[in-house]
Amino acid sequence: MQHLIPIDQIGMPQAEEMAHAISTCVHCGFCLPACPTYQLLGEEMDSPRGRIILMRDVLEGAMPLDTATPYIDRCLGCLGCVTACPSGVPYGELITSFRAYSEDKRERPLLDKLARTLVRETLPHPTRFRAAATLGKLARPVAGLLPKQMGAMLALVPDNVPMAAPMPEFYPAKGERRARVAFLSGCVQQVLAPQINWATLKVLATNGIEVMIPKAQGCCGSLGMHTGDANSARALALHNLSAFDLTDIDAIVTNAAGCGSGMKEYGLLFKGTPHEAKARAFAAKVRDVSEFLDALGLIEPKPLPQPMKLAYHDACHLAHAQGVVGAPRRLLQRIPNLTLVEIPEGELCCGSAGTYNIEQPSIANELGARKARNIAKIAPDAVATGNIGCMVQIGKHTGLPVFHTMEILERTLVD
Repeated sequence: MQHLIPIDQIGMPQAEEMAHAISTCVHCGFCLPACPTYQLLGEEMDSPRGRIILMRDVLEGAMPLDTATPYIDRCLGCLGCVTACPSGVPYGELITSFRAYSEDKRERPLLDKLARTLVRETLPHPTRFRAAATLGKLARPVAGLLPKQMGAMLALVPDNVPMAAPMPEFYPAKGERRARVAFLSGCVQQVLAPQINWATLKVLATNGIEVMIPKAQGCCGSLGMHTGDANSARALALHNLSAFDLTDIDAIVTNAAGCGSGMKEYGLLFKGTPHEAKARAFAAKVRDVSEFLDALGLIEPKPLPQPMKLAYHDACHLAHAQGVVGAPRRLLQRIPNLTLVEIPEGELCCGSAGTYNIEQPSIANELGARKARNIAKIAPDAVATGNIGCMVQIGKHTGLPVFHTMEILERTLVD
């Protein structure tokens, strides 16, 4: 991993460094069963090891970029392959770096450019996104007449865009203070499901955790990082490096798996720049809320008023990118009257993957339907997960109640 160079700064003279990381892949095939696109499409170039070959050939000048990009674009970035890989191939860093390297060297169709511009200019900005979602409801009746990506955007617009009170800059701990954290309030989630942030604050407070919510904070930049828009990602991340004060806090807590994954990659984003040391110090403080609560020790939860059979879905950027698998399960398993059940093929992505269900709606829908079929096999009362994108996707395809892990805990910890 130390051989990788800053994303968006890969030039041909430097390609040997990235090629060294690529060479760690021994093409063993362990990644194939873990790759959603390979499972659906059955094409070698739609597998992680196939994409590694494509990246290598492009960087070595043996293949035109345009030949590789359709396969690279179909990668969800779910990192299931990283969990499965016995050789430790840093695939997540490779795909992030390659997408940033290639983005300004390719010519996208006009509609693709428009869709990406809309995403870049709305999703990271809650006020804009709320206005766009409200307007989007009016356009849904004609969604079928619009280009595929535009129709996919409208399909994700909720029936109602909830309003919520603005978050405070400080939320005190209840009783004796056990920890102090800074909280990333997020972008999309605070528009689509503001109750998740409030549930998180209440759960943290009940567990004796004091929460600072920096008013100046903004989007973490993860969407840009994972789609090749490195300049936008770096600008947003740099803003947050200034907005968060790392002194006298135990962690920077997030309740969105994609955000946590992106912020833990700030060292890669700023590698070789004057901001690298600060970025790495920031990244070292980042914790998913379930990870932090599990390590601190959850206070004894109250029983649920009614028995619940709950399926837990592993958000890819929590399980595969961050390696947080046991923590949310341990928290939920402590709740009396709750039975936690595992989803068959639970390691496979649900198809949300940030903006993937906008950019690749057909594959995203197939994966969503596959996830729904697997959930139906265990017939749960509800589903819990740790990422808003997964919540929207699973709710759309199953019709079941889908909750954030913190929403379930709120029912048992808060009066």
